[in-house]
Formats: sequence, structure tokens, C-alpha cells
Amino acid sequence: MGVADMTDIVDSGVDEIHVNELRALEAESVHIFREVVAEFERPVLLFSAGKDSIVLLRLAEKAFRPAPLPFPVLHIDTGHNFGEVIDFRDRRVGTAGHKLIVGSVQESIDRGRVQELDGPNSSRNRLQTRTLLDSLEDGGFDAAFGGARRDEERARAKERVYSFRDEFGQWDPRAQRPEPWTLYNGAIRRGEQVRVFPLSNWTELDIWRYIELEDLEIPSIYYAHEREVFERDGILLAVSEYTQPADGESASTEWVRYRTVGDLTITGAVRSRATDIGGVIEEISAATVSERGETRADDRTSAAAMEDRKREGYF
Repeated sequence: MGVADMTDIVDSGVDEIHVNELRALEAESVHIFREVVAEFERPVLLFSAGKDSIVLLRLAEKAFRPAPLPFPVLHIDTGHNFGEVIDFRDRRVGTAGHKLIVGSVQESIDRGRVQELDGPNSSRNRLQTRTLLDSLEDGGFDAAFGGARRDEERARAKERVYSFRDEFGQWDPRAQRPEPWTLYNGAIRRGEQVRVFPLSNWTELDIWRYIELEDLEIPSIYYAHEREVFERDGILLAVSEYTQPADGESASTEWVRYRTVGDLTITGAVRSRATDIGGVIEEISAATVSERGETRADDRTSAAAMEDRKREGYF
């Protein structure tokens, strides 16, 4: 092991075994990025400013530096995001000089492409699919990098690294191609797309250890802080202009953090006192439920909620 690698271990607190595992995962992801750029004409990187996409962006930068990224960054904005996350998104992408494209769900609503639902449990999360498909078509993108991991949810576990979508952007888990010996088949017809998941073999704990190892900045809401929340269907939702307690629900100020970030109308917090990355890693190491299973209301609507959305074109 070289001096630089030993410095990584000393500075980060990540032990040697985990450093070696993370560097192997990193090398695999970097290889995937380079393969896609070599095979496809117009890739794009999906960036939500969440922890997984932050790691994804860092890996993309490593794959091509010192050259600039050979593709833009795309964020599908529901308009109901946490302010801390949007501030981080603009700072992270802007400082690095990457090209940012924002697909707006609000614009999709205004144009009549989608219809917003009413009611206390409604959200814009499902509306993202139409905005994403329109953004991919408008940009002429034939490959889109996403930060999904197989351990997140059982529909995610059906994905290959190259996830093929038809000319309508739809996904059929039975039509995916084998990937023996990490060999990827990128042949597509005009109008077809590929979603590419370089983090497929990473776990949530790997993501956090890599953030620690690389000393990556993340939005502040990933660490414990005081926030006004209320409980709905077993999920702690933030009080905001878009989410308010209904009859029978009461708000209180609690110490919480977020395991995942997204539309704040459906993304729940967890009670926590983990104010630094060491505390977060300790909590994740002891967790028995995935972040989506614990904190995402949209994944609780049915046993196949994620798979249904993915078949429609969701990332």
C-alpha cells in the first residue's frame, strides 16, 4: 500500500480493509463511466444533490480529470425540494464548472404535460417521470447515469448496470441483457435509451464510508439538527409551506436527520443525534431497514410501487 493510501486511512478514519473495498468499487464505477462515454453519443448524469448522486459525480470527475466532464448534469426539480439541497446543488455544480440542466415539474404542469393532484397525501414525485422523459428527449440523450443501488429496494435489485428502456422510456425487467464478466452490451436502436447505474454494487454504508474517505461535502440535512416535524403514517415529515399537519396531527420540534433527500412532501426524517459522519456511519451500521423503506412515503403505497414507476420511465 502506498503512502497516499495510508494517508487516506489516517485522515479519514476508514480502516485499511474498507479502503481497499472502496477503491475496488471506485475502479469499477470509473470503468463504467468510461465505457458509456466510449459507446454512446450523448450521455447525461442525473444529479439530485443527494448522497448517492454526490458520490456519482465525484466518480465521474475522477474518470475524466483533468479534462472537464464530457456530459452535462441534469436535475429533475419537483419545486418541493429542501432549500438546503438546492443551495448545495448550485454551489457544488457551479464551483466545479459543470453544465447544469434543470427539468422543472412546475413547467410540466404549466404546459399541461402532467396534472397535479390534490389532497394531504399527494406529491409531485410521480410527476417527475414525464419531466425526466421530456428532458431526455429534448436533450437528445441516449444514456443517463443514475445513482440507484441494488440494496435500496427490491425493484432496484432487478436492475442491471445497463438498464435498457424502449423508445417510450419504459422499463421491462424481463427484457434486460445479461452482463457476464462485467461485459456490457450498449447496442440500441434509434429512440431507445439506457439508464446506467455505476453504483449498483455499492451499499448505503459504502456510500457513507466513501464520503468520509473522500471528505465530500453533503447537504447539512444529512446530519442531526432541530426541525419542526409531524408524524403521518409512521413517517416524520417536515412542516413547510407544502406540508402541514392535518386534523389529528400535531407538530413538534425534534432532533432529526435525513437518510435520503427528495420531494419534501414525501421524504421523512429519522430521529437522531448524529451530528457528524462518524455518528451517521454508526447508526447506518446498526440499521435493519433501507433508507427508502424507512423514510419514503411513495414506496409504501403498494408492494410494487417502485417497480410500477420504473416501468413508466422513472429513474
